[in-house]
This record gives sequence, C-alpha cells and structure tokens, in this order.
Amino acid sequence: MKALPFQIPKISESSVRVQIDRQPFFYDTLHQHPEIQITLIVSGTGTLFQGEYIGEFKPGDVFIIGGNVPHVLKSDSIYYKDDQLISHAISIFFDKKSLGASFFNLPELKNINSFIQQLNRGVQLENTLKIKVGEIVRETPFCEGVEVIMSLLKILQLTSQSNEVNFLSRETNESYLDENEGIRLKGVYQFTLENFSNAIRLEEVAEIASMTPSAFCRFFKLRTRKTYISFLNEIRVAEACKLLLNEDLPIAQIGYQCGFSNLSNFNRIFKNVKQEAPSAFRKKRLKFAE
Repeated sequence: MKALPFQIPKISESSVRVQIDRQPFFYDTLHQHPEIQITLIVSGTGTLFQGEYIGEFKPGDVFIIGGNVPHVLKSDSIYYKDDQLISHAISIFFDKKSLGASFFNLPELKNINSFIQQLNRGVQLENTLKIKVGEIVRETPFCEGVEVIMSLLKILQLTSQSNEVNFLSRETNESYLDENEGIRLKGVYQFTLENFSNAIRLEEVAEIASMTPSAFCRFFKLRTRKTYISFLNEIRVAEACKLLLNEDLPIAQIGYQCGFSNLSNFNRIFKNVKQEAPSAFRKKRLKFAE
C-alpha cells in the first residue's frame, strides 16, 4: 500500500463518512487525506504523530486532524505482541465541500467556518467538551442520512464555541507530502520508533531516506518544522512519560531504557520538552490520579 496519500473509502453517495476501526493495533503508516478527521479513541494506547505534534493517545481522547496533514496513530508495542488486546476508534470524515461548496460560508456558520480554517494545526478536546463530543461520536455509527450530518454540525458547533480545545501545533501546517516524500518520512518514522532506545547516528537515518546527511536535515526540517534530533528526543520523552506513570522503575533506569545516555542528559531534555523534570512530572500526575 502506498504511504501517501491515503484514500478514505466512500459508501454510495454519503457526504460524511463514519468509520469504525477495531483490531489489535491501528493503521500504523504515516498518511494524509483531504478529509478532516474527528476521532474518538474507545480503547487502545499509543502515540499520535500529527504534523509537528508528538503525544500520547488513550481511551476517551478525541482528536480533530485537518485535511492533508500527515499523521499516524501508532499503537504501543504491546498491541503488536498480544492479540487479545483491542484498539478501537470511531472516526468521522468530511471536507469543506461535503455539504456543498458554499455551505460553511453561510453567515450562521461564521464561527464554525473560522474554526475549520484552523484545523490544520490539529486539535485535542479536553474536560467536559471531550465527554460531550465523545458521546456524540459513539452514537454516529447508529445514525442514518441527515442524522449523521446533524451530529457533525453539533460537534462543530460545540468545538467552535468552546475554550476546552487544545491546538496541537503552534502554526497552521500547510505542508502536503508527495508520494516520494511520504515514503521517505514513513521509513524514517518507522526506523525511529523501532530504534529510539538505541544510539542513532544521523548518517543511518539519512541513508534510510536515500539522502546525504545535510540534504536530509534540510528536508526533515522543512517537512516537520523541527530537527531530526528534536523529533527523536520527543519520541523518547513521550515513551518516558508512559513509563513514569505506569512502571515503578527508578527515573535513571527509565531514561536509559528510552535511549538517554545518562540521568543528567535525560533530566535536561525532558525538562526542555515538558517544562518540568521527570520527578516532578511523575509526582504531579500520580497525585492528580489519586
């Protein structure tokens, strides 16, 4: 299957597509499609890559991903080893022309239209908004015809009027990857996810992309808005966050398991990414969970 672009299958003449994914792990290839995607994670954990954003996903999370934004929901490694585990998501796909070329230009939809313009940054819903929208998404597979459109409009109304939305990227991501660029980035992502706990040389990664190190650095920065080293460190920190909350291991050991050479290096990079030290992150999150 080609890495990019990814085509959302259509059913007859439906304007809005509802899709249920239920399998051991989610589709794990970096891809993009012109449709905007609203996704509820029903079960499963892992890491979301969306444009320049890297962060975890877990049950109950709701994300909105803009059209033509490269992304992947990468399930945690345990889901590839234990076929008894299930990754389950419900997604709604639509684009600005789904309901007519000028539909979202109606004066009554001014706020929704403005919100849609920002969706290439990606959105994660929070608190009560996440719960409300999650309930609507759960019901959409049982809706038919105009009911699906009404559900979509209700979601857009709620999100466009709420301050419980967290934009994942600082700037609008307007980068469209062609097929060759997508294949290169897919290979780099896959290699990094499989080897982040080891020492990785820039020359190794550049070779995977079939580029010289200097050309690869320019390409990666242009397409992801970050250096490869920053990308690698963010993946390591994301994995460390999961271990800090779910494993009773010494902080130094967690840092080593995630690819950091020593505790000082782990503390410095973790604090740079998360704005707090690993010990403070663990203490605050565990206290909040009590």
